[in-house]
Amino acid sequence: MYVILVYDMGQKRVGKMLKLCRRYLNWIQNSVFEGEMTEIQLKELLYEARRIMREDEDSLILFKNRDQKWLDKEIVGVERQSTDNFL
Repeated sequence: MYVILVYDMGQKRVGKMLKLCRRYLNWIQNSVFEGEMTEIQLKELLYEARRIMREDEDSLILFKNRDQKWLDKEIVGVERQSTDNFL
């Protein structure tokens, strides 16, 4: 499935969340990630994210779609270079 992930974390947890998300998805802008992942990978990511975050203060938002081809993506300005994920 194709996933767009956005998070807002307290300052002390941002670095850990960044490292976690970069293991699974492409970092496209500050706290925004995108990419293909399996259901199992998504479950793993969410399990680990919940261990990092404080659900009473932090948020993580997921946009999921079966396939990237159903998503129109328009970039205005400079696009961050994506990195390949090797899992």
